[in-house]
Amino acid sequence: MPHTIALVDDDRNILTSIAMTLEAEGFQVRTYTDGESALHGLASRPVDLAILDVKMPRMDGMELLSRIRRQWAIPVIFLTSKDEEVDELMGLRLGADDYITKPFSQRLLIERVRALLRRTELARSEGAGAPPTGVLTRGDLVLDEGRHLCTWKGKPVPLTVTEFLLVKSLAARPGMVKSRDQLIDSGYGETIDVDDRTIDSHVKRIRKKFKGIDPDFAQIETLYGIGYRYRDA
Repeated sequence: MPHTIALVDDDRNILTSIAMTLEAEGFQVRTYTDGESALHGLASRPVDLAILDVKMPRMDGMELLSRIRRQWAIPVIFLTSKDEEVDELMGLRLGADDYITKPFSQRLLIERVRALLRRTELARSEGAGAPPTGVLTRGDLVLDEGRHLCTWKGKPVPLTVTEFLLVKSLAARPGMVKSRDQLIDSGYGETIDVDDRTIDSHVKRIRKKFKGIDPDFAQIETLYGIGYRYRDA
């Protein structure tokens, strides 16, 4: 079955252009011109991934993302303008998996869509009958890749697909420093160009999620000018 993508943007020209590109690649596309209609549409007909514009009438992309995250764990990509850096960072903190700055290459968008869908399928493969891909345990941290489940001290940590991959990359080799470029490869793949600050924003959000469970969480260390590492137990 082809993957279904929700595309939300108040610019009908953008909706038409991106929808045609996605459909040419074999995706099913449902388009919405504002956040409120998109939310109703998602509730009645779930999708595999959502692409959201930031600035929209009735309910903007930030509010829509916040409501999506309360109900679904689907990958979300933000479309944002060059002058919306604050919005980009806010979107990542709210749980977006990625953002693309307008104007953008539609080929780049397709590559990011495919990458996120591949990771989502991998995380759900156990539920489809595939054998589990293994469980990584580092002290109080448990990462079950087959079920896309992360727990800290026995409590679940709700990570997006990209966040899960970043934590896994760091925890796989405690004490070893991972540069931002290495983390970009882990979370996005080598063929996708991502700004360094995207990784920084993801790490900040990851820490916030862990600290919401354990205020003393300090396993992910920043080495300024170098990268990040997961502390030895």
